[in-house]
Amino acid sequence: MSDKTSELTNRTIGFIGLGFMGKPMARNLQAAGATMIIHSRSAGPVEELVAEGMTGAASPADVAAQAEIVILMLTDTTAVELVLTGPSGILTGLTANTLVIDMGTTLMTTTQALAAKVHDAGGAYLDAPVSGGTMGAEAGTLTIMAGGDDDAMDRAAPLFDVMGAKTTHVGGIGAGQVAKAANQVIVGLTIGAVAEGLSLARKAGIDPAKVREALGGGFADSRILEVHGKRMVDKTFAPGAKSTIQRKDMDQAETLAARLGMEMPATTLNRKLYDRMIAAGHGDLDHAALIAAIDPSAI
Repeated sequence: MSDKTSELTNRTIGFIGLGFMGKPMARNLQAAGATMIIHSRSAGPVEELVAEGMTGAASPADVAAQAEIVILMLTDTTAVELVLTGPSGILTGLTANTLVIDMGTTLMTTTQALAAKVHDAGGAYLDAPVSGGTMGAEAGTLTIMAGGDDDAMDRAAPLFDVMGAKTTHVGGIGAGQVAKAANQVIVGLTIGAVAEGLSLARKAGIDPAKVREALGGGFADSRILEVHGKRMVDKTFAPGAKSTIQRKDMDQAETLAARLGMEMPATTLNRKLYDRMIAAGHGDLDHAALIAAIDPSAI
């Protein structure tokens, strides 16, 4: 984590979901002084972080009973619903004024419905999905897109300052998820564009590394070309963000668009490329492995 001051000493924070993103985020909060109560579907990450001084909880309800703020960093909308409303879910252990922060990517309409349930139970809610991948989670430099009221934002601000380099209060409940949907559409399409461009170079007998270097600083330059383009050139696809998660996020964006009565033809085509790559057995690789849907020899 980068050197940041915080107000987390003597704060008790719950964290549910300790995958590629959640585990380093929880570590950064603990390093900033927070007492961490943790829970995850898999026992391994919990045991690892308990050995580092965090406290394991038996269930989401157990986390909610002990923590003033509970962060969710879960795989998908179904998991968020289960953790909040299922047996031994957060709502069964929620105490007055507990703030629940969903930092994963969840369908906007479901977010609004779940927030209403938390508010009815006496708690507060923020949707605050992030961008930046595992690298950003480890460095504490995530970009955070938040939806909710001003009071909840004020309570969450010290935590966001530890986990991220930039936080934007986009609007009311669900607004953060809409911003994240837009983010994932742009990320997915740009990864596809970089994959096609570098594949074109390779097929033409030109070194794609040199082409990537030539494009740097021009109109085609981007963070995607810099990071994911390098992964494509180097053929290193250890997941910073799994392809299956990228595909799920784009599917959620399309679902939202359909409910709003709009089409996203480029997103639909791009999602089909992810389907092709995942069907070939590459779903657990980084989303830069999308290049395999265009040029299987590139992986």
